[in-house]
Amino acid sequence: MSDGYPMYALSEEHQAIREAIRAIATDKIAPYAAAVDEEARYPAEAAQALQAADFHAPHVPEQYGGAGADALATVLVIEEVARACVSSSLIPAVNKLGSLPVQLAGSEALKERYLGALARGEGGFSYCLSEPDAGSDAGGMKTRAVRDGDHWVLDGVKRWITNAGESEYYTVMAVTDPDKRTRGGISAFVVEKSDEGVSFGAPEKKLGIKGSPTREVYLDKVRLPAERMIGEEGTGFATAMATLDHTRITIAAQAVGVAQGALDFALDYAKEREQFGKPIADFQGLQFLLADMGIKVEAARQLTYAAAGRSERGDKDLTFFGAAAKCFASDTAMQVTTDAVQVLGGYGYTRDYPVERMMRDAKITQIYEGTNQVQRIVAARQLLAGIQSHL
Repeated sequence: MSDGYPMYALSEEHQAIREAIRAIATDKIAPYAAAVDEEARYPAEAAQALQAADFHAPHVPEQYGGAGADALATVLVIEEVARACVSSSLIPAVNKLGSLPVQLAGSEALKERYLGALARGEGGFSYCLSEPDAGSDAGGMKTRAVRDGDHWVLDGVKRWITNAGESEYYTVMAVTDPDKRTRGGISAFVVEKSDEGVSFGAPEKKLGIKGSPTREVYLDKVRLPAERMIGEEGTGFATAMATLDHTRITIAAQAVGVAQGALDFALDYAKEREQFGKPIADFQGLQFLLADMGIKVEAARQLTYAAAGRSERGDKDLTFFGAAAKCFASDTAMQVTTDAVQVLGGYGYTRDYPVERMMRDAKITQIYEGTNQVQRIVAARQLLAGIQSHL
């Protein structure tokens, strides 16, 4: 690999970023993780700490006032935050997901206005693709946008919107030509929380990531100036899919982070917990379990970093690597966090220890931004089309 993205070692700059964000996560995010989960409240402490260090949306280019972090650096930020608190890691992850369509396809005016506002901390950015009847089948959306002179009028409901109500800005996909649908009939728009006709449903009561609000977004005759369209009319679905090629890697990073956090805790516990007169870490059966956990986490990490390099360069096999990294890392996270609970035994099953929270948080990484069943379909299609590099 080239362009400063070695697969097998991080650069000094990337190492420094990891150390910086790990210190913040350890000191200013981890202490609140249990309370955020227990109280199902937005992680305000994490949001403040990330914004103060310019890690809340590190991907925003420098020309718009952002940190200009590359794809690998952004992955490192999300991984380290997720190691402490998955809910908090959704702040930088969703800010990238929501704003990347603007970065990829928006006009220069949209980029300056909204990427600049995001970088300055004037509000977060959410992504509105899914609907009550359009999950994996995103092209089946019903939200409509109708042209009215120099404006577009949006009507519809978006569901499963992460950080809805907290974010100030929303990338919304809507049908502009019902006859064309995914082949040029869907367009993307920037909607602001303060726009007339925008409202939100009650927060979902979820298994995990309880500190990140998930709500419906209601669009009732929301009137937008035409310049709020992202890209050309009819290009919204292509932009949405291109966005996911890049941002699935951030879900992989979340998965690696929570898996590493669970492994770290399980290792410390195994060395301290004694049974039959010696630490349980001395028992070979448990050693095998810990070894498998560590091997899987590192394999997921390397695949995720390799995918990040492809995201930065825009390689032709990005779609395969994004799907593969998200799928493998999230399956790994579910397995490793479940095994961490097993290492702790009865203690692991209680909320007095963090691994049960990590297990609950890990589950969503197998579901959002495309279920792992969908990821396998995507990966298979890429393989059958011959779009995969051989390193």
